[in-house]
Amino acid sequence: MIRACVFDAYGTLFDVGAAARIAASEPGAEGWAPRWPELAANWRRKQLEYTWLRAVAGAHADFWQVTQDGLDWALEAAGLADPALRARLLALYWELPAFPEVPAMLTRLADRGQRLAILSNGSMGMLEGAVGSAGLEGMFEALFSVESVGVFKPHASVYDLVEQGMALAPDEVLFVSSNGWDACAGAGHGFVTAWVNRDAAPLDRLWGRPHHILRDLSALPDLVAGP
Repeated sequence: MIRACVFDAYGTLFDVGAAARIAASEPGAEGWAPRWPELAANWRRKQLEYTWLRAVAGAHADFWQVTQDGLDWALEAAGLADPALRARLLALYWELPAFPEVPAMLTRLADRGQRLAILSNGSMGMLEGAVGSAGLEGMFEALFSVESVGVFKPHASVYDLVEQGMALAPDEVLFVSSNGWDACAGAGHGFVTAWVNRDAAPLDRLWGRPHHILRDLSALPDLVAGP
């Protein structure tokens, strides 16, 4: 029986592409605006790659440092050596909106008595900022950050935080992520998992497989409720 729904944050609840998209719509961005999707994709890709490399090397840095490093790579790749643009994009990252279906989805789950939490690579300050800027204060019982263990996902110690912090068995947790590798790793850890496959990507070939695949989060309350 599912007793808690635990969400990855960035890309799952919060739209990580929004920073570049919003910046591209602002005055003065005309020269690079058509390339914002590539910039956003490179930023996200390098951000994640750096978490994996740091985890393997045992060279941890917090997610804000990794986020800045990924952006610097993406800006250089795009030929955009603009300190003002860099500052604007980083400021917008602290104000990421939730995906449109998120508030109603969380409310439906809470109304049905589901315990709600976030498990994220983000530092606690970043998570608190994201929850606040998206208007989701008070929705979550707990925010679990990898900073508690000093290593990024998919290290097993990260997923252990949920069991320890919520006093639940793994199979009582529905772990929800938009990252296919994260949903697979969560399944391998013993969670029931749902992969939010917003981009219709192929399934990662890893040591676990997600139990559910969703196009977005709107169907999650009905999935949890069951037949």
